[in-house]
Amino acid sequence: MASSSSCLGFLCLLACLLPAFVNCTVRHYKFNVVMKNTTRLCSSKPIVTVNGKFPGPTLVAREDDTVLVKVVNHVKYNVSIHWHGIRQIRTGWADGPAYITQCPIQPGQSYVYNFTVTGQRGTLLWHAHILWLRATVHGGIVILPKRGVPYPFPAPHKEAVVILGEWWKSDTEAVINEATKSGLAPNVSDAHTINGHPGPVSNCSTQGGFTLPVHAGKTYMLRLINAALNEELFFKIAGHKLTVVEVDATYVKPFKTDTVLIAPGQTTNVLVSADQSSGKYLVAASPFMDAPIAVDNKTATATVSYAGTLSSAPTTLTTPPPKNATAVANAFTNALRSLNSKKFPAAVPKTVDHNLFFTVGLGINPCPSCKAGNGSRVVASINNVTFVMPTTALLQAHFFKQKGVFTTDFPANPPHVFNYTGAPPANLSTTKGTKVYRLAYNSTVQLVMQDTGIISPENHPIHLHGFNFFAVGRGIGNYNPKTDSKKFNLVDPVERNTIGVPSGGWVAIRFRADNPGVWFMHCHLEIHTTWGLKMAFLVDNGKGPNQSLLPPPSDLPKC
Repeated sequence: MASSSSCLGFLCLLACLLPAFVNCTVRHYKFNVVMKNTTRLCSSKPIVTVNGKFPGPTLVAREDDTVLVKVVNHVKYNVSIHWHGIRQIRTGWADGPAYITQCPIQPGQSYVYNFTVTGQRGTLLWHAHILWLRATVHGGIVILPKRGVPYPFPAPHKEAVVILGEWWKSDTEAVINEATKSGLAPNVSDAHTINGHPGPVSNCSTQGGFTLPVHAGKTYMLRLINAALNEELFFKIAGHKLTVVEVDATYVKPFKTDTVLIAPGQTTNVLVSADQSSGKYLVAASPFMDAPIAVDNKTATATVSYAGTLSSAPTTLTTPPPKNATAVANAFTNALRSLNSKKFPAAVPKTVDHNLFFTVGLGINPCPSCKAGNGSRVVASINNVTFVMPTTALLQAHFFKQKGVFTTDFPANPPHVFNYTGAPPANLSTTKGTKVYRLAYNSTVQLVMQDTGIISPENHPIHLHGFNFFAVGRGIGNYNPKTDSKKFNLVDPVERNTIGVPSGGWVAIRFRADNPGVWFMHCHLEIHTTWGLKMAFLVDNGKGPNQSLLPPPSDLPKC
């Protein structure tokens, strides 16, 4: 449910008094969180949804609009919604991660997320940010450019949101609860999905798939979103090249590819020209995993169907890359560059106030009750700290100066230096804590994230809330500050909110801490977040009039 009203609401009213805001709009949405019985793979189960839809409704706004989303919780679980990639300038209360910026919305309660889309346009996503509810509680965010501002590429004939996901026949909360009890990894999903559908599968003849109708000679923009819980995905369309024009709601220098790599939490806009002979063409979404870790091997399929094609016509097929196609993944990642035009410059910080080095990876801690794990459990950490979720939201504790909820001693470097991608250290255990790293307002940060080989190397898609960052470098093996930093791209690096730390390698990012509040950073593989691969940055208020966190809204949920 959505409605929009020009210049209603206090925030927009103020904005409308300023001459620069000609077309400001307040958009109202109502998200009813409800159970819905749903059938996939010839098997039914009740799932948590927004407004009974899977995937959920697409939230549409324009750059500079104010968005009000009233979320009403009608289910038995606590709920919170994250607007993934929305900067939330000074409005951290609307960011959504449970126990980080807010207490969750309890059953029978509601909360209005109130934020303005400042200086952003493109595709993002929203999803639940508590437990494993985002498996089915997710949807697209489409931010249109300001009125009269064109795309920096030829306007497409039509646009479509394409959401990639995962489907379990079991209740996903039962899946993670069982894994937590055992101390081991959870069962992988039973299927991948494209806009909620796996496509035809051999043992379920009634299982259909998503169809995208096209007209010959026209160009279409697909807004690709990876809403999967635990898997990076390849995406391709038989017989068609994809022109990449945007990632994570930032424009890139356009390039053509036949395969897109997209990690959980990432978005990619591609242009597809219907330039083939009339017919049906297979769309495939398949997993990427270049480490010895179990994944759901099934390929989700959909169909591009040219107008006038007979339903009986054969479908032109495509072969997905092998799941360990590191070369295909690297070719895509290395082709990404910021557009860096006059209108959309890449404002890469050239000086660095905080030089941080974080290891990201797994560990093993004792767990006497974990019988399946022989008295141990798999954990995950950043700089060997396995994050412990508080019972009071960090942002509330920070704003109201509440003691004892968190400490500000998150380490800037690993506490133990070892051969990170080589033989593991003798001690695989981690420390536990609710630690944040403190940043002065407007300070600049360079953060190198290094994968470790403990248990197994793995690609970690890391998401930073509250900011975009520039990916200035990446490499395989251990990061060498002397030699690797000399090769950094400080001119047109890709700008993102979620970045893959390569398996057995490292990635370097830079950002400016120009958004006061407490901002979560975590692996977007949900199992790693559950295991503790997460931390937060606390950004202090600045001294200027618009450099402070706004006070909390009156309906902020209580713990």
